[in-house]
Amino acid sequence: MGGGGKAEKARRSSARVRLWVARASTVLLWTCVVHLAAYRELWAPRVLTRWPGCLTQPHVVQHPSETVAAADDGQRKAARSMALPPKRIYKNNGYLMVSCNGGLNQMRAAICDMVTIARYLNVTLIVPELDKASFWADPSDFQDIFDVDYFVASLRDEILPLIRKYKVLHLNRTDARLANNGLPMEIQKLRCRVNYDALRFTPEIEMLGRRLVQALRRNGPFVVLHLRYEMDMLAFSGCTHGCSNKEAEELTKMRYAYPWWKEKVIDSDAKRKDGLCPLTPEETALVLQALGIDRSYQIYIAAGEIYGGERRMAALTSAYPNVVRKETLLPSDISLFQNHSSQMAALDYMVSLESDIFIPAYDGNMAKVVEGHRRYLGFKKTVLLDRKLIVGLVDQYINGTLSWADFSSAVKASHTSRMGEPSRRQAIPDKPKEEDYFYANPHECLHQPDDLSAL
Repeated sequence: MGGGGKAEKARRSSARVRLWVARASTVLLWTCVVHLAAYRELWAPRVLTRWPGCLTQPHVVQHPSETVAAADDGQRKAARSMALPPKRIYKNNGYLMVSCNGGLNQMRAAICDMVTIARYLNVTLIVPELDKASFWADPSDFQDIFDVDYFVASLRDEILPLIRKYKVLHLNRTDARLANNGLPMEIQKLRCRVNYDALRFTPEIEMLGRRLVQALRRNGPFVVLHLRYEMDMLAFSGCTHGCSNKEAEELTKMRYAYPWWKEKVIDSDAKRKDGLCPLTPEETALVLQALGIDRSYQIYIAAGEIYGGERRMAALTSAYPNVVRKETLLPSDISLFQNHSSQMAALDYMVSLESDIFIPAYDGNMAKVVEGHRRYLGFKKTVLLDRKLIVGLVDQYINGTLSWADFSSAVKASHTSRMGEPSRRQAIPDKPKEEDYFYANPHECLHQPDDLSAL
């Protein structure tokens, strides 16, 4: 009996403990619910809009790794409102997660392609994750550069709210996922719609970009020179023309330090003669003069820090005394973006679109995407330099076998039909990597002259 009594007493004590724990857990649970309800405005955007659930079911949803920017106030939302497409109901095949790679404009083009792929596969696109691991190591997230609410709202006619089964496809490299040519017209137009409508920069970037343009306009016409003569570009390309032996060695060491830069042994002279190197500041100065760019024009440098600094820029600043950069136009405001290369590139992108003339010294991703965007805005003047021809002419002029008059005449003549005018995009079926880039000339989306078919 003694043993049985002790056991019964132990069972009763255990039951009381379990009851207390259950009650405490219930109180704790309801306390959490009350707090979550009270702070719904704080928590809902951060948690509930990441994945479709019982409260919100957007087709383009927040990436799980992102933090969400503060909500727009009512006035700003009203000012930035748009005519939204009607809501439609779809059956959804799953989710598409994308981790973009490359610089801002490579990622921009990739995002357009990813929206198109999501539409084609009938899946929900999660707001893309931007590259933080490349050379630039930029900590910016999607919402630091682009307006997330606008992006989601402007694509809501792609909404797929009925989730039958949770499936996720994750693409961790997003470049060159779609062909340039041979796609249905509706697919090509969707790529343009994302690029020229849905991808709008954040209000902060747009406001500062407009201020930069206003500061430039107050002083007359301006040319944007996309001078890709930064250290990383030279190291990657292996182009060392005009560099000292010490600088060439430094660039080579940098190239070997990055294992994903696969090409290591590069003949700089041969590559330059083939037109595969960025033009140097000295070469660019000669080209601007040969093209007849007025000396009084402002030359806005859309680029990072020029390798070699003032020494390499001396020829350009001597020929054009009004060379400016965003850092010199609005130094205190720009300092807030200083350690965010993609946000700095976004500012250059905005200024490039608004310039009187855009001249890229190298045909990288920014040069191509800006070229296409300027075509979309009405075929604004964009000088597409023939670098292979130019370096040959420059060498002849420098060694004295070509007069200035002949040099200038040859440069002008060779670029009369390279000003971003209407044209058909070149397609090379057997060599897609050599054909014209869709985002440089999305002719399917442009208002073309009636006789374009004859070109």
